[in-house]
Amino acid sequence: MRRAGSRGRGAVTLLTGAVLIATVAAACASASASDSGKIAAVGAESEYANVISQIGGPYVAVSAVMSNPNTDPHTFEASPQVAQTVSAARLVVQNGAGYDGFMNTVEAATPSSTRRVIDVQSLLGLPASTENPHLWYSPTTMPAVAQAIGKDLAAVAPSHAAYFTAEVTALDTSLGPWTEAITALKSSFSGAPVATTEPVADYLLQAAGLDDLTPWPFQADIMNGVDPSAQDVSLEQAFFTGHQVKVFVYNQQVTDSLTQSLLTLAQQNGIPVVGVYETMPTPGYDYQTWMVAEVNAVQQALARGVSTTRL
Repeated sequence: MRRAGSRGRGAVTLLTGAVLIATVAAACASASASDSGKIAAVGAESEYANVISQIGGPYVAVSAVMSNPNTDPHTFEASPQVAQTVSAARLVVQNGAGYDGFMNTVEAATPSSTRRVIDVQSLLGLPASTENPHLWYSPTTMPAVAQAIGKDLAAVAPSHAAYFTAEVTALDTSLGPWTEAITALKSSFSGAPVATTEPVADYLLQAAGLDDLTPWPFQADIMNGVDPSAQDVSLEQAFFTGHQVKVFVYNQQVTDSLTQSLLTLAQQNGIPVVGVYETMPTPGYDYQTWMVAEVNAVQQALARGVSTTRL
C-alpha cells in the first residue's frame, strides 16, 4: 500500500488546542513536583535532544519528542504527554521547514514567557520555501545549533555559562571526524552517480560531491506520500537495470511497495544499497558517530560494493 496523505510538509497529526490547553495545569504541577534543579529541555527530534544533552551535561534534563528509528517521523502523532513535556521546558529545539509543525501548535497552546525556542530553519536563515527539511544532514547545521543551545542555556543558568561554552567547543571538535570523512569521500568519489528514494541524506550527498540522478519531483513525491509519475518511476528503475548509478540511498525508516520494489531491483542488479535514518538510530550512537557511520556506509558501497541496510 502507498502511504496516504502528505508527509513532511506540516503533515504530522496535531492535537487540538482544547486538548493541549487541558494538559497545562497538570504539566505545571508535574514539573513543580519533579523539579530536580536541572534545566528542562526538549528536542523535537532525537538528534537535537542528543546535542542538547551533550552541551548541557549534568545541568539539563532532556526529552526527545521523536526518537523511535523504527517509525515514520512524518506520521508522528503529538499526544497530551508531548504538550506536558513542552509546557515544562525552558529550552526547545525544533527543526522547522515544515518537518515538525506540530511543535508550533503545542507551543502556542502552552505559552510560556520563560521558554526559549530554537527553530533551526530560522536559525540558519533558510526561507519558508526550503524544500528539503532534513537539515541535520548538512555539516554546517549542527555547529550553528550548538552555538545557539550554549547561548540559551547560559542565559537560563548563567552560573554554568563557562561549562556550556566549553561543551560547545568540545562538540565542534568532535564533529571533526565527520567532516574529515566527507572530505575523504569527496576526494575519492566526487561526481559518482547515486540514486535516492527521498531527500533524507541529500545535504550529505551534496557535501560529498556525489551526483544524485533521482529527479527532485520523484523525491518530493515519495517524501510526501504521493504516487510519482510513471515517467519518473521508469527513469528510476532504469538507473538500476542500466547500471547508471553506483549506490542506492533509501529511507530505512519508511518503505512502501514502490520503494521496496526499487530496493529489490537495485539488489537484483548488483547495485549496493545504503539505508539512512531520519531520527538517530539506537543504541550506541550519538549525533556525531551516527553521521560518521552514514558516511562510512556510503564509502563502503562505492569502494567495495558493500550494502548497509541497517546501522
